[in-house]
Amino acid sequence: MTTLLDAVHRYAQAHANSSGLAPTPIPGLTTVRATAPSGLVHAMSQPLVCLVLQGHKQVTMGLQSFAFGAGDSLLITADVPTVNQITQASIGTPYLSLVLELDPAVIADLVLQMGAAPVAAHTPVRVAPTDAEVADTALRLMRLMDRPASVPVLHAPLLRELHYWLLAGKHGPAMRRLGWPDGHSQRVARAVAVLRADFAQPLPVEHLAAVAGMSPSSFHQHFRSVTSLSPRQFQKQLRLIESRRLMQSEGVSASSAAFAVGYESVSQFTREYGRMFGLPPVKDTEALKSWAEAVA
Repeated sequence: MTTLLDAVHRYAQAHANSSGLAPTPIPGLTTVRATAPSGLVHAMSQPLVCLVLQGHKQVTMGLQSFAFGAGDSLLITADVPTVNQITQASIGTPYLSLVLELDPAVIADLVLQMGAAPVAAHTPVRVAPTDAEVADTALRLMRLMDRPASVPVLHAPLLRELHYWLLAGKHGPAMRRLGWPDGHSQRVARAVAVLRADFAQPLPVEHLAAVAGMSPSSFHQHFRSVTSLSPRQFQKQLRLIESRRLMQSEGVSASSAAFAVGYESVSQFTREYGRMFGLPPVKDTEALKSWAEAVA
């Protein structure tokens, strides 16, 4: 009988790109495969759940670190900065996971139908053993890959069912905050969407606060509570992460990357890049290239 591990392994092996990612035809559902431990990957994560099926990974947010492996699931309930590293993977036993971007609209509708239940304190990153019902529904989603014509018809109810079992299981109390349409998390999320789309542009806090429907002082407080960063710090990290991607993936020079993400001063960009990634742009790019060649 096909297991979720088998299904993800087969799909990822056939479709993964050079980064090990294999998006599926189902919106928001991606498989991840790695045949060697990775370096540190900085990201601005959005609400998602990651089911680890093989290998081990570590995720750090601020001063908190989470180590997890096969049979565990990572839940992220807010747009937060994380540092990720695959710590156990090989050619014979690759790291494999299935990642689903969470849909707040589906969660809100389900929470309304499911009624009152405990809500956990706001902690944007959590790890717990994967519930059997979650793994079973995920397997049925992956089985749709073998019958492409079934995807447009069947994927939506299965995604809804997967969200239901997540809400009904160990991650439910933390996920319920995403189902409050006018809660602080959802208001901040509206501002985060603007930041993600226009991070290279000047974005006054007053404008972001208006998008969130809050006063500037209240917005600043709740933004930091949800994301662990101020709006300015959040935008800066988005810019630096994108600049690193441009240099690594597209071969863009440091100065071109700096201007592309909204910096007016290359020297300021170089200083802030070094503070975030530990090395100035050129040396960081060279180190990452050397590491990639060593593990290839």
